[in-house]
Amino acid sequence: MPKLGDMTDQGENEIIGRLTDIFLRRGSDSYLGEAVTMSEHMLQAAILAQSEGADDSLIVAALLHDVGHYAEEFNAYAPTDTFDKRHEVIGAQLLALYFDQRIVTAVRLHVAAKRYLCATRPEYLSMLSAASVHTLELQGGSMSPSEVVEFERNVGFRDAVRVRMWDDQAKVAGVLTPSFDDFVPLLRQVLKIKK
Repeated sequence: MPKLGDMTDQGENEIIGRLTDIFLRRGSDSYLGEAVTMSEHMLQAAILAQSEGADDSLIVAALLHDVGHYAEEFNAYAPTDTFDKRHEVIGAQLLALYFDQRIVTAVRLHVAAKRYLCATRPEYLSMLSAASVHTLELQGGSMSPSEVVEFERNVGFRDAVRVRMWDDQAKVAGVLTPSFDDFVPLLRQVLKIKK
């Protein structure tokens, strides 16, 4: 696999192919028991980012924030899980080979951002779906005051909070979205920053 800063056409095609495969082959899987599929959820997050005027990096982060659920074939979340499978870490590790640190950080921190929002915005917990409440419990619940301070020390924590908010809103059945293929030129544009 290519290293960051050494993006070749082969490496670019490799990650685009892998992401396309995830969306096409696994995208119709149920998204954590929600009313949308995996691909519907991630595509909705991306269009929410676009509708708020987010820049290319944040649109890509919104599109790919949950890729870690399906980046490993046998590690997908199930509503019966009793432990956290750390999909944000798996996704960030995959994306770090190809995308800039801003995208990777937003993906890596989007779960921590849920815990942060529960701790800092009392109304936030009531906005979460049943599946998100379940995963919140597995992920450690609301942050403690010291964890809040530590989280805010992360460069890019605000990006992660924005991705998290789009994540939470991107669960509406029947919303028409562009296809994953429609986002491929944007992915290639962001990847080309590495060349």
